[in-house]
Amino acid sequence: MGYAVIMLLIIRQPLAFFTVESYYCPKPYPKTSSWNTSRDCCSWDGVVCDDITGHVIELDLSCSNLTGTIDSNSSLFQLSHLQRLDLSWNNFSNSHISPEFSKFSSLMHLDLSGSYFSGINHELNGNFPKTKWNSSASLIELDLRGVNFSDNLPESLGYHLTSLLYLSLESCNLRGPIPESLSNLTRIEYLHLNRNSLNGTIPPGMLSFPSLHRIDLSNNHLSGPFEDFKSNLLQGSLPILSNSTVLFFISHNNLTGEIPSSICNLTSLIMLDLATNNLRGEIPQCFGNITSLQVLDMRHNNLSGNIPTTFSNGSSLRSLYLHGNKLEGKIPQSLTNCKQLEVLDLGDNHLNDTFPVWLGTLPKLKVLSLRFNKLHGPIRTSRIENIFSELRIIDLSYNAFSGNLPSSLFQHLKAMRTADPSKEPSKYGGDSYYQDSIAFVFKGYEREVVRILFLYITIDLSNNKFEGHIPTIMGDLIALRVLNISHNGLEGPIPSSLGSLSLVESLDLSSNHLVGKIPAQFASLTSLEVFNLSYNHLEGCIPQGNQLHTFENNSYEGNDGLRGFPVTKSCGTTYAVSGQQDGEESNSEFLSDFRKAALMGYGSGLCIGISIVYFMMSTGKTGMVCKNHCKAGAQNNDEKEKEAAKAKELQKKK
Repeated sequence: MGYAVIMLLIIRQPLAFFTVESYYCPKPYPKTSSWNTSRDCCSWDGVVCDDITGHVIELDLSCSNLTGTIDSNSSLFQLSHLQRLDLSWNNFSNSHISPEFSKFSSLMHLDLSGSYFSGINHELNGNFPKTKWNSSASLIELDLRGVNFSDNLPESLGYHLTSLLYLSLESCNLRGPIPESLSNLTRIEYLHLNRNSLNGTIPPGMLSFPSLHRIDLSNNHLSGPFEDFKSNLLQGSLPILSNSTVLFFISHNNLTGEIPSSICNLTSLIMLDLATNNLRGEIPQCFGNITSLQVLDMRHNNLSGNIPTTFSNGSSLRSLYLHGNKLEGKIPQSLTNCKQLEVLDLGDNHLNDTFPVWLGTLPKLKVLSLRFNKLHGPIRTSRIENIFSELRIIDLSYNAFSGNLPSSLFQHLKAMRTADPSKEPSKYGGDSYYQDSIAFVFKGYEREVVRILFLYITIDLSNNKFEGHIPTIMGDLIALRVLNISHNGLEGPIPSSLGSLSLVESLDLSSNHLVGKIPAQFASLTSLEVFNLSYNHLEGCIPQGNQLHTFENNSYEGNDGLRGFPVTKSCGTTYAVSGQQDGEESNSEFLSDFRKAALMGYGSGLCIGISIVYFMMSTGKTGMVCKNHCKAGAQNNDEKEKEAAKAKELQKKK
């Protein structure tokens, strides 16, 4: 039995197994359970050996359901030739980060993230490992996410790990300022110090690392006139960045001033997030020329002027968020050059234009939000073929669009015609650092949908000036989760085809001029959580069954002709889920049922207190109102029998 085999088996001995699944370990399993001496250890799960020397050079025990302790005496540290060691996403909650980790002379990758290591170790003469990692000069990747250090970052970190390309100290309970020595990490490409309690300012050199691709200092207590990133307390103007910057997030601060055109010199920029600040002035026209840019987020600022008109061929733009500014003018047609565009959110501005039907030529457009603007006129699309075929969310609410609802648009919405609940949401950048989101009214509230963006298939055309009938073709959009066409001038009956929207969770047709009955097919909409037909001119019995019986009177108020639960006017007979219309019941059938009830005791002389009973004649119109106040049932019944006999006699004579 070889030395490496013995050391590996000894590593396994004090460790037990537990089962846990997480975002990072969707399918964890105990890798060491399959280790046995009948096979070469180089073929063991998680073990990689050098092809020439046979030395163990990689050990990957991530997501292995391991629990226990790894102390300084562990045989792990006898594997002196290790180049990569991954112990992430286990449970070593009783383990401190041993100084022995720094003695792997060939180690290039060390990952202890998510395994509940603690940095508190008296052997280290402090809380954060202040060991001189001199012998680990080859280390290029160090991931200590979630390690509980409860201490300041030591100056030594930036002196002895100068080869680092990747450093993550996310959620490590670190305090105090960022040490100046981190400016020595001149090779760093990815630096994550987010979700700590760091304070003070950022060393100036950290913003000009020549190879920096991503830096995340969000969710700290950092301050200063220029430098920092999202969710801090920054004020002042935008900082000057290295031309090699690829991702830049500085949202949710108090930045002021204008966006300098020099930011367009960042020709490698992929994502730029300036959202939720107090930036003002115009958006530099040169933004349209950054062909590498995939995500541009400037929502919730005070930007004014026109949207840049310079979007050029070859643009990589996938998401453009300009929501919540003071932008005006027209929507630039140069956006048709952005063939990769998936999300366009221009809501809550002062744009004054007609419907940009030419956006329908963008082959990947999934989300279009133009809500709260000054857009106007009819929506005409009939002359253009194969438009908006991938669209999943369209929000045109709170504008001044007019004319009929655009049947020609609905017939092109192919992505809304196929229900696919298993469809994965889209995310950009290959990781979770930027998550697409958009605000829309859902279930009666304005919500911001994150990541599941494309699953909530939505049409919101509310608060416009649309008129005419609801197109029957809307019932073909069976993937819809949200349909809101309230507060318009729509008229005519509700098409029964809307009963085919089996996935719809929010259906709002309120505040229009709709007439007729509520389609019986609505009783089969089992996913409904919000249902609003109020303030129309609907009449007849409210369908009963499934979700419909769960809605209160405010879903129907303002329709004086409606009867049945939950409104105060009784329908007289149960309106069945089967869809039988109340007008289909004959008057004679109703009278027959009424007489049977009277003979069974309702007319026995007892004060039955029937107040008001409405019923429909075979014509579908209100026939009579019956009112009884403690009359003898037998006498009342005799009178009705005589009336019925006279009616039959007259019928025979005819």
